Amino acid sequence: MTTATGSAYTMRTSTPASLRELANYLELALDAGQSVVVMRYGEGQRSVYIGEPANSLDALSSSDAVAAHLADEMLALTEPGLNRITADGQVYRFTRTHRYIEDRQAVIFAPA
Repeated sequence: MTTATGSAYTMRTSTPASLRELANYLELALDAGQSVVVMRYGEGQRSVYIGEPANSLDALSSSDAVAAHLADEMLALTEPGLNRITADGQVYRFTRTHRYIEDRQAVIFAPA
């Protein structure tokens, strides 16, 4: 079962691919003591960085690109503020915020 507190997402019998992807990035962020930063990159992809969002874009570690539809679903299944999801039996707590980094809008998922 996967839940996101207060979001439109309620219960499912399996974890959606988007939340599995987010959980993988949250694991990387936890290991590095950093946050997951997602930014628009063209129409079909979103850039994913691990790092401290207060730094410049150059200071963030580029991790990967994720398909836009997965990133969009991550946003649909979470909400700004504190979230808790269960992905494949593992519970993740994080905050979701928005900010601009060098004039580019970014969504920040910070492990709590």
